[in-house]
Amino acid sequence: MFDNLSEDTNPSLFKFEQMLKTNQVLFFDAIEFENIIHHYIDFAQFSLAKKAVKMGMEQHPQNVDLMLLKSEILLFDGSFKEAEEILVEVERLSPDHEEIFLQRSNIFSKKKDHSKAIDLLHKALEVTEEPSEIWNLLGMEYLFLEDYIKAKQYFLKCVKENDLDYQSLYNLLYCFEQLEENIEAIKTLNELLEINPYSEVAWHNLGKLYVKINKYEEALSAFEFAIISDDCFTGAYIEKGKLLEKMGRINQAIDNYEYSLNFNEPNAFVNHRIGLCHLKLGNDKLAVQYLKESIKLEPNHEKSWLALINFLVERKDFLKAQYYVRKSLQPNADSIELWKKSTQIHYQMNLYEETAIGCKTSIELGDNELHTWTLWMDSLMLINDWQKAIEIGEQALELHQKNPAVLYRLAGCKIRLGHKSEAHIIFNQIKDKINISGGIDHLFPELVKL
Repeated sequence: MFDNLSEDTNPSLFKFEQMLKTNQVLFFDAIEFENIIHHYIDFAQFSLAKKAVKMGMEQHPQNVDLMLLKSEILLFDGSFKEAEEILVEVERLSPDHEEIFLQRSNIFSKKKDHSKAIDLLHKALEVTEEPSEIWNLLGMEYLFLEDYIKAKQYFLKCVKENDLDYQSLYNLLYCFEQLEENIEAIKTLNELLEINPYSEVAWHNLGKLYVKINKYEEALSAFEFAIISDDCFTGAYIEKGKLLEKMGRINQAIDNYEYSLNFNEPNAFVNHRIGLCHLKLGNDKLAVQYLKESIKLEPNHEKSWLALINFLVERKDFLKAQYYVRKSLQPNADSIELWKKSTQIHYQMNLYEETAIGCKTSIELGDNELHTWTLWMDSLMLINDWQKAIEIGEQALELHQKNPAVLYRLAGCKIRLGHKSEAHIIFNQIKDKINISGGIDHLFPELVKL
């Protein structure tokens, strides 16, 4: 309960809670009960809402609005049958009540019968004086059915009615995206901006659409107007930074990224982008500094780990790269890309057992690239585990049938184990496909040296 309530701020609620504390039974009119119940629903205090409903129904047994609130709470609990029984009674008392259709629609929607839900919402439209909420609900039902054309129509009604209805705007743009109607989406946003030229959300999304169709100058203007409309709009600074980066205006991109940091908590993504910009400018120390900051803010930010590790690999600083790749895998143990990077680094360091572990893990996580399989075989062959390499090669052929790279390695392993006749059989499977001169030993100079 809310012990800090005073009689002055909400006298009905204060009176109700005092009654619960003292076990007295006091009278409230139906409107007072409605306000009390709505208050508890808004604060998700459903046990108190149920008590208020129970008491309200005892004092006003056939009050339609209290009955509808009771059915609403039953819907929250998933008690559809009980809610429907109350709605049948409400319909008998007040057959044209809008809320009956809305709640019944909600029941059918939760049961995934979206067509029936839509029929009921259309009935609600016939009796309502404020259609915006119902248009939104209709749009959502059509989204569930993946009927983006009809969903679009209703969300468009919502935003034309209220240009600050951003949720409907985002849903409208999602419909355009699914229908691949970028030009129509741009036209619609421009129409909305004629009504409200200071809608930062509309400008922001207009800019993103212009980027999508490669109209960079128009996109840049749109992001700038978004910032003019709201100079603390972080998303606009970031999108503008990404666009400037794409346009090769790296220093300006950095300025926008850094400016966006003034309005929010430190951000891993923004630090990552600034780090990449400094890499492009050759500011290696600053790049590493920002990438490390990104990782510090968000240890599972895979892209920052990869950028830092790739930078070290390019500089052939494999010892540091090994340190960071091992560190990166602690919070990102399911990252295929980081495990692949681990195999690359350990192979370069001649640490073949670690390479094999990395290949095995990467493949177990879903990596089926041919290179990973052949690297696994190579690492096993380099530690003279020929039999295991054969096993891995046979597994690889299940996915990469008759692949020469795998077959060559299998043939080499057979030679090392003294099974030359088997090696010749494998070699004959592929020699007709690829023009090869020389014998099997010529194919495997590394193996001959081992």
